[in-house]
Amino acid sequence: MKKIVITGSNGLLGQTLVNLLVKEKENYEVIGFSRGENRSGRNDFEYVSIDITNREDLFEKLAIYKPDVIVNTAAMTQVDMCEDAQKECDAINVTLVDDLIIASKEFNTHIIQLSTDFIFDGKKGYYKEDDIANPLSYYGQSKLKAEELLTTSYNNYTILRTILVYGQVYDMSRSNIVLWVKESLENQKEITIVNDQYRMPTYVESLAEACKLAIDNHVLGVFNISSNELLSVYEIAQQIAEVFKLDKTLIKPISSETLNQRAKRPAKTGFNLEKTKKELGFMPNSFKKDLQIFKQKLT
Repeated sequence: MKKIVITGSNGLLGQTLVNLLVKEKENYEVIGFSRGENRSGRNDFEYVSIDITNREDLFEKLAIYKPDVIVNTAAMTQVDMCEDAQKECDAINVTLVDDLIIASKEFNTHIIQLSTDFIFDGKKGYYKEDDIANPLSYYGQSKLKAEELLTTSYNNYTILRTILVYGQVYDMSRSNIVLWVKESLENQKEITIVNDQYRMPTYVESLAEACKLAIDNHVLGVFNISSNELLSVYEIAQQIAEVFKLDKTLIKPISSETLNQRAKRPAKTGFNLEKTKKELGFMPNSFKKDLQIFKQKLT
């Protein structure tokens, strides 16, 4: 039986991963680390209320559980907020990873770290795992620093890079692109969406499945996780409207320049998924197929 600590267990991926792993009680002992109350709506796993940026407390709790695997889903991911609150961004996106490495060396723990397409500058798209990173935002820089900490100082790691994660869990602290577009259109609200940024969105259930594959097969290294086609964010919104049978005419295209966002976004990311399919055994779907699966789950 593997002992799994999930940091950020109250988040979208955290809750989804808890839900996936507790189904197999005979294989996993699941421990969730998160701030405040347990928001997962379930009490069949061990929940620890903790400020994981408090190093002393973190080390103390990890020493109690001595996990075989830590899946670090905790992060500050609001790109503009990271630009303004760099100290807070570093505390959770960088320093926490350093602390997890120190603790993990003691217990020989397998660290699974979540990363992002925003480590790239978006000049070419379809990035491979070993392409040169060049982040445009402080958020991207912080996630790249975390990757570098692992790749230079720890052997027992898996980095899963992902793009634009969406889905729904029991208690959400924030929305995501699919829910936002869906709810806006259901309320007959006109929305403006950029048509010059390209992404491959990731269904949170697929991302949790990829984490489980890395846990089960102890696959180490860097892997890209996303759906399998590159779409403009405008096309993404159009497909959401189609699948949920909502009014597409409410979606108006705009260019990124008009948004005046605090942090720069890469124009075109997207991943090459060959290594992921071959070595991790993760088989990505099209965005539309994942959306249809998500729609069934919602109903």
